[in-house]
Amino acid sequence: MNDIAGTTTADRWFGVTRGGPPPRIIQGGMGVAVSNWRLARTVASLGQLGVISGTGIDAVFVRRLQDGDPTGAVRQAVGRFPFQDVAQEALRRFFVEGGKAADQAYRRLPLPTIDASRFHRAVTSLAAFVEVTLAREGHDGVVGMNLLTKIPLPNPATLYGAMLAGVHAVLMGAGIPRDIPAMLDELSQHHAITQRIEATVAPGGAPVEQRFDPADVFGVAAGDLPALPRPAFFPIVSSHALAEVLLKKSGASIEGFVVEAPTAGGHNAPPRGTKVFDDLGQPVYGERDRVDLQRMRDLGLPFWLAGSAGSPEALAAALAEGAAGVQVGTLFAYCDESGFTPDVKRRVIDEVRAGRATVRTDPRASPTGFPFKVVSVPGTMSEAETYAGRPRVCDLGYLREVVRGADGGVSYRCASEPVADYVAKGGDEAETVGRKCLCNALMAGVGLPQLQKGQSEPERPLVTSGDDLPSIARLLKPGANGYGARDVVAYLLGR
Repeated sequence: MNDIAGTTTADRWFGVTRGGPPPRIIQGGMGVAVSNWRLARTVASLGQLGVISGTGIDAVFVRRLQDGDPTGAVRQAVGRFPFQDVAQEALRRFFVEGGKAADQAYRRLPLPTIDASRFHRAVTSLAAFVEVTLAREGHDGVVGMNLLTKIPLPNPATLYGAMLAGVHAVLMGAGIPRDIPAMLDELSQHHAITQRIEATVAPGGAPVEQRFDPADVFGVAAGDLPALPRPAFFPIVSSHALAEVLLKKSGASIEGFVVEAPTAGGHNAPPRGTKVFDDLGQPVYGERDRVDLQRMRDLGLPFWLAGSAGSPEALAAALAEGAAGVQVGTLFAYCDESGFTPDVKRRVIDEVRAGRATVRTDPRASPTGFPFKVVSVPGTMSEAETYAGRPRVCDLGYLREVVRGADGGVSYRCASEPVADYVAKGGDEAETVGRKCLCNALMAGVGLPQLQKGQSEPERPLVTSGDDLPSIARLLKPGANGYGARDVVAYLLGR
């Protein structure tokens, strides 16, 4: 069994359970692979909570291998995976010495399903293990992983792989992650788990459930493996009421909360009550969407404020409200260590410097139906003409909706797939209007764009950030083309 999980850092956590002070800063878990292992490693080494994104980590992993893993870091971490039969098979199938040709498409894993193959689940665990292992190297800091409740199918395998590598914390939003605390308890003992999947179910149909059994996937009985450290769990919530419900009904321990305002990047919780839109078509948030921080304080657990929290002033205000600190994404998204390509960073920074940077809360972009923040960047999928010129393709499938039909069968559909396919699966054509393929666009943003069949150019990126995007100007020194994660931490802490 790999020895990385049982370190002193995992035992002492960062004080949440042992009486010491929690970190002031949680670096946001931005996907896909914007919050990569390099960024999380740097932030964790500075005494804050470095967070990697687990969203789509299986596809990220196999594409890095096909790009040749130039530094060898990925393969080095693969060599530490406790189940080397799986690790070596993954290398055999996906590693390309020197990297694939630019005009060659990436080999794909199958789309995520309820009954994914043992190998696909094993590779998903391996991918998470590799990312956490690399993030934890060279320091004694604390590393977390961020996942989305709206992408449930890969989550058990992803969590198990992260726990094999000794991940210290799990953060999860975009939904109600009520079953995750108990899942972490069971996976720490290598037990099989069954999770209920949010699905569209025909009247009278049975709920949709998915089973993940480490013994089945890896061929090793639970009793043959030492227990894993159980990571702390921090749900990302948009209301005090949700925090209270999770504490009452999760059935296992929760160590704290991230309280996220609708100004944060990525997916936002929809406004409560009647839908109202402004002149730009953005959803309007009101008094019902404000979090009662006194109710949060009454829960007696640490909480961090997120959403336009990237400044020393915001950190001071959060501490004054009784928060442990802040979660910050946007400032870290454009630092040197983040996963965005240099071209994406340059274009966004140029827009900020020119005073043209705009962020729109798009109620239609995401197939999930959740509002999604989109940065307007020329040449990306934020632009109507660029979006209109892309053939609709769904070949990653993370945001697909699970459907149980009247016959009891399970199918999958995505409002961003070809319209005829979506309608043939029982979807409403109106739901396809304005939907974007976030899976492919976000992969493109971190330099892993697919070259689709019949296309001469690879997929274009789409950039998401919080409403406070212009604030990165504070970190842009005259004549400099960028800044580092160390600069972000020093700025936030007033050093």
